[in-house]
Amino acid sequence: MAGTSASEWPTAAGGRQRGPLIIAEDEELLDDLLRLCAAAGAVPEVAHGAPARRGAGLDPPLILVGEDCARRLRGSRLAAHGDAVVLVGRDRGDDAVWRLAMEAGARDVALLPGCEGRLVERIADAVEGAGRPALTVGAIGGCGGAGASTLACALAVSAAAAGRRTMLIDGDPLGGGLDVLLGGERAEGLRWPAFADSRGRVACRALEEALPELHSMRLLSWDRSPCTAVPPEAMKAVLAAARRRGGAVVVDLPRRLDEAALEALGQLDAGLLVVPAELRAVAAAHRVAATAGAVVGDLRVVVRTPRAAGLDGEQVSRLLGLPLAGELPAETGLAAALAAGRPPGGERGPLARFCTDFWACFEALQGASS
Repeated sequence: MAGTSASEWPTAAGGRQRGPLIIAEDEELLDDLLRLCAAAGAVPEVAHGAPARRGAGLDPPLILVGEDCARRLRGSRLAAHGDAVVLVGRDRGDDAVWRLAMEAGARDVALLPGCEGRLVERIADAVEGAGRPALTVGAIGGCGGAGASTLACALAVSAAAAGRRTMLIDGDPLGGGLDVLLGGERAEGLRWPAFADSRGRVACRALEEALPELHSMRLLSWDRSPCTAVPPEAMKAVLAAARRRGGAVVVDLPRRLDEAALEALGQLDAGLLVVPAELRAVAAAHRVAATAGAVVGDLRVVVRTPRAAGLDGEQVSRLLGLPLAGELPAETGLAAALAAGRPPGGERGPLARFCTDFWACFEALQGASS
């Protein structure tokens, strides 16, 4: 395969490198590296010479050097690219490749075939830009009709309105679809059935571009097909991709926690258990809290307070043994707003104030712990 000279790497618009740089001549190894780049959703460039000097406007996000080319690149500019250089070789059961890596200035070694999975992850991270993962929050009802879906939508609407990069994921296949709740059932884009076969790593940019955009956020919801579940592997792959986008991810979860819902719970930074301030609702919420609390490290209760006299938030918090995230009083006009197609949390009121305050406090807590 003809290569590109070190001084003539093709670049994307604006002078940005389109993908990783491969420096290899062994045809079998080169084919493997091209295959792994394709699996990571990356478009590589192939060269046979040393990379250009760092900072020349052509810096690739990752340089994959085949062991066949490493010896003649000793003393080149590889070391100047630091952690971006990976020496790729075959696992022959000796340390020859490691010595070669040190001589060539590569700080990482990937031995094939054993390291293929790790190398795909490394390539994808380099191309996508591995930044801070999204703050990920899940809402789950402690009893039927608690209002968890409404809260999930309001949290996402609030985050997007504040300028956060936001994705809302509908994890309840029997909930009727959050696109309906948000007035976007006819919006163009893919729904859950299209991702049911997802495994491994899903490209976060491709996921974002495939989903409907509503109220300045991306939404993954259900359609009206017979599909009523996704495998836990699909939930894991899709939610991991959503988190890699950064910003905020909100997940609406069902009360009956199937394997996919449990997988989603395991990726949350915090879970919000929505419970009306009624004894019967608290009794039902105990069962949900026991299951969710075993998976989510940070599970809090959101108490919907009725107009009539009843339990208050602190009482519900003590009865459930969970920290109180806040109270949501009844909101006049919410039902009419939803019926008119206006999203929850998008107007002034208790729900919008709760969401704004929650994101501010949550981000502060996450920042302090990082």
